[in-house]
Amino acid sequence: MAKYNNTISRDLYSPPNYQRNKPPNSHVQVRGARVHNLKNVDVDLPRDALVVFTGISGSGKSSLAFGTLFAESQRRYLDSVSPYARRLIDQVDEPDVDAIEGLPPAVALQQQRGTPSVRSSVGSVTTISNGLRMLYSRAGEYPADQEMLYADAFSPNTPEGACPMCSGIGRVFDVTEELMVPDGSKSIRERAIASWPGAWQGQNLSRILTTLGYDIDTPWHKLPKKSRDWILYTDETPTVPVYPEYNLEQTRAAIEKGEKPNYMGTYISAKNFILNAFTTTQSPRVKKRVSQFMQISVCPECHGKKLKKESLSVTFAGLDIGELSQLTLTDLALTLQKTAHAKIKDDTPNREKAIVAQRIASDILARVEALTRLGLGYLSLERTTPTLSPGELQRLRLATQIRSQLFGVVYVLDEPSAGLHPADTQALLGALDELIAAGNSVFVVEHDVSVIRHADWVVDVGPKAGTHGGEIVYSGPVEGLRQVAASKTAQYLFTDKETAHKKPLRKPSAWLQLADIERNNIQGLSIAFPLGVMTCVTGVSGSGKSSLVSQALVELVNEALGKEVVTQAATDEADLLEQEFETVTKGQIISGMDKVSRLIDINQKAIGRTPRSNLATYTGLFDDVRKLFAATAKAKACGYDAGRFSFNTPKGRCPNCEGLGFVSVELLFLPSVYAPCQVCHGQRYDNDTLAITYRNKNIAEVLDLTVEAAYTFFDGEVSILRALDALLQVGLGYLRLGQPATELSGGEAQRIKLATELQRTQRGDTLYLLDEPTTGLHPADVSMLMAQLDALVEAGNTVIMVEHDMQVASNSDWIIDIGPGAGDAGGQVVAQGIPEDVATSKTSQTAPFLLI
Repeated sequence: MAKYNNTISRDLYSPPNYQRNKPPNSHVQVRGARVHNLKNVDVDLPRDALVVFTGISGSGKSSLAFGTLFAESQRRYLDSVSPYARRLIDQVDEPDVDAIEGLPPAVALQQQRGTPSVRSSVGSVTTISNGLRMLYSRAGEYPADQEMLYADAFSPNTPEGACPMCSGIGRVFDVTEELMVPDGSKSIRERAIASWPGAWQGQNLSRILTTLGYDIDTPWHKLPKKSRDWILYTDETPTVPVYPEYNLEQTRAAIEKGEKPNYMGTYISAKNFILNAFTTTQSPRVKKRVSQFMQISVCPECHGKKLKKESLSVTFAGLDIGELSQLTLTDLALTLQKTAHAKIKDDTPNREKAIVAQRIASDILARVEALTRLGLGYLSLERTTPTLSPGELQRLRLATQIRSQLFGVVYVLDEPSAGLHPADTQALLGALDELIAAGNSVFVVEHDVSVIRHADWVVDVGPKAGTHGGEIVYSGPVEGLRQVAASKTAQYLFTDKETAHKKPLRKPSAWLQLADIERNNIQGLSIAFPLGVMTCVTGVSGSGKSSLVSQALVELVNEALGKEVVTQAATDEADLLEQEFETVTKGQIISGMDKVSRLIDINQKAIGRTPRSNLATYTGLFDDVRKLFAATAKAKACGYDAGRFSFNTPKGRCPNCEGLGFVSVELLFLPSVYAPCQVCHGQRYDNDTLAITYRNKNIAEVLDLTVEAAYTFFDGEVSILRALDALLQVGLGYLRLGQPATELSGGEAQRIKLATELQRTQRGDTLYLLDEPTTGLHPADVSMLMAQLDALVEAGNTVIMVEHDMQVASNSDWIIDIGPGAGDAGGQVVAQGIPEDVATSKTSQTAPFLLI
């Protein structure tokens, strides 16, 4: 195990020697794997080693690592536990494989979006918050008149600790008269209360007010304040007789005469309607509507610290637990060091308390340092998981696993280098080496060449994607891949930088000059972006790249173009909180906007929130596909229009699943699962619609085609082929046309947006902004993507992208390196210029990795 001594300082780019003394059967043996596109694969994988699965996007590497190896390991484990315990565990499908021998228990660390919970944070995911609560409970400085509190009193997620006003969220949701009644000149009958529900429900509330004696025809601002306040804010819910056609006088007369009402109606105030609807409804549409009438503010009771006053009166190192949780992990480590390293003598005052403080602080410090080594020192413990990138969340969980000290486990990781600067990747590799040195195996799905070079063993899956992949191109030590001509990976792994092809650099046609930019950790920055070329903005994770490009630059350019940035309405508390934490951009554009006529911001946000949104619907090609089906002779004879072939309308969709293709199934001993609809068998449409075929395929079979297969199928259909070709050119040929938006990664979603834009006629003078477009891409796919971006620039446009991929940075026309560090240590331009010049910088953390 000598390899693992001093791992972090090891040369990142020198391939390790695969030499270990292994006993017999120290391999995992896979026989006959057929998950997804795997073609009856046989492969042997060494244990106690770093094994990297690579291959172009869609080749089948995840199907082998996660769909086969991890799935089988979990299945075996679940066979040994009780049915009750099984229902508490997220389960994966049983893999289609003949046999797997020598497979240890497995832990999967997959890319996943942060859980949409405002109560899940960096501190809770890493369990560091638990240690801090114990520290404050046992070793905190209490006010003289206060009794000791238990650890639960320092948790915002318990009744003992949560602030009573905000219930431990730190923010309060409220509604104001200005939000609910935007136009006070209108009467209630004229829908002055915009926050009320529409249609009959809104009319019902106004009729109830008439019965209660309020004049619904008087302009809102002329009503007495007492009346307005009751209508908007009362907690009373009176049930009264309703006479729909009567005015105020007629209603009073009817009540006096004892006339029988049409019905009895119950009133709910405008405020309570909004809060109840937002809290209880399962409809994203309703939540989205009512959220526009809500505002969020810091809790006036706890000032955003989430805890009761008694809990916040206890301090450690002069800080209450709320203040300590707001520190970056780097600063938290500095705060804990004095206590963790203190020398405790026999005559130390409060010796027992000092010993407890030292032990707890030492444990917390070790956990925090594990995170800072993975480049996460800029995060704070209170940072909520919905605001974290998938790569950040995975590295948090990886650091926690390192501290768990498990032995004999296979860790299966999904692109742990995603979103990491090469300098941070070096520390990541050291962490993986620690896991192996502790007696574990690490299986990693990766595209990053530095991770592949570091591996003991590489499994190259391919040779291409989808049906053209699913085979083992190579399995063995890294160096052996050099001789495999069929490997796309080898072409990039062993490229000689001296002979690598370099395209000539383009010269800027003009400059976009920004001054005095302030956003997050960008403070008072003045910078110029070249126009008419491709610019790559680099820097370590958290240095301020996205703050500069994806936030400040987007907002300032949109403002200059007179385009209002519309904030998408929130559909849950997490969305509201995320919007509230968004800071305001300050600064201005001094010159260059006369050369920019249009801004296209292509980010990694999902292309849809439900399975009803997919690749075909988002790109617009599904409209043309449905027209083709509607134009068939049989469809015309049946009177079917294009709408018949949409699964989002009642005309032709399956009535049982309403076009989703699946239904929720409740199981007695297992968690609820989604199963294919028994009526349409997952096809989404009714039988009459499925009876219509185009080129011998029905609409469901067409949606099941991959982009690559569809390109052949729709030969001659120019508008459809244009969309498919754009998708192929950004490396998405392996995706199915009907692939739900909810199954797409952020990188895939971004490339779909780019492909949709590529279909349009290029106007020139357009500014394209991209945020890590190569996420999840093999170097071969990166080359395809770069060719498309180059074409945009050649057409007279400007491309500016945030990137960690050095293949992209080295082939850009201009680099702007932000840093030098993360968080407060970043936010400055460290180096800028052509790649060759930035590579010579002595202060840039990016420079050593350029041009290689």
